[in-house]
Amino acid sequence: MEILAGTPISLGAELMARMARYRHKVFVERLGWPLPSPEGMEYDQFDRPDTLYLVALRDAITLVGTARLLPTERPYLLGEVFPELMGDAEVPRSPDIWELSRFAAVDLDSIDPHADGRYSSPLAVALLRAAMSAAAGAGVGRLITVSPLGIERLLRRYRISASRAAAPRFVGEQQVFACWIYTDIPGSGGRPLHSQQSDASSTKRDA
Repeated sequence: MEILAGTPISLGAELMARMARYRHKVFVERLGWPLPSPEGMEYDQFDRPDTLYLVALRDAITLVGTARLLPTERPYLLGEVFPELMGDAEVPRSPDIWELSRFAAVDLDSIDPHADGRYSSPLAVALLRAAMSAAAGAGVGRLITVSPLGIERLLRRYRISASRAAAPRFVGEQQVFACWIYTDIPGSGGRPLHSQQSDASSTKRDA
C-alpha cells in the first residue's frame, strides 16, 4: 500500500475526484450520513485549496483510504460544526494543533472481517500513523478529531497516544467525542512523512 499526501493542486484533479467519490461511497452510501454529495462526490466547506489530504492506494491504483488535515487557526469541522464536543474547554485555535477529519480506511472491493463500514484496522492504523507523521513533520504536536467511541479500542490496541478532550455526546444516533491524538510516534523522531515506511506500506510526501 502507498500513502500519498498533498494539496488539491499537488494531488491533481483526477485523484481528488476519485477521493470525493470514495468519500461519498463510505460516508453517504455505507454510513448514511446526510452530507451534500452532488454527482456522487462528497465535498464540504473545509475542502479548500490549502487543505492537506492523505490518500491510500492499493496496487498504486485502487483508493482504499483517505484523511484530511486542517490547521485549527482557520475554520475546521469541530470548531465550526461541533464545538459542544469540547465540553467546557475552549475550541482549539493553535498553530501546533491540526484537525484530522473525513478519515476512512476501508477497501470497498474486498470483504474485510475487521472492517466496520468506515475502518479496516490494519489500513486505519497505517493511515493514522501517516497523518501523525505528516503533522509531526510540520511541527504539529497534537491532532483533534471527532471520533466514534469504537476508535478508542483501535487506539489502545495499537498503543497510539490519545485521550478524550471531553465526555462523549450523541450526534444524531451515534455517540462521538473530541479525541486528542499525540503525534509523538515511537522511533520516528518527528521525521517528515516521506521518510516513514512500514512493512505493509510506503508513504510519499507531495506538497
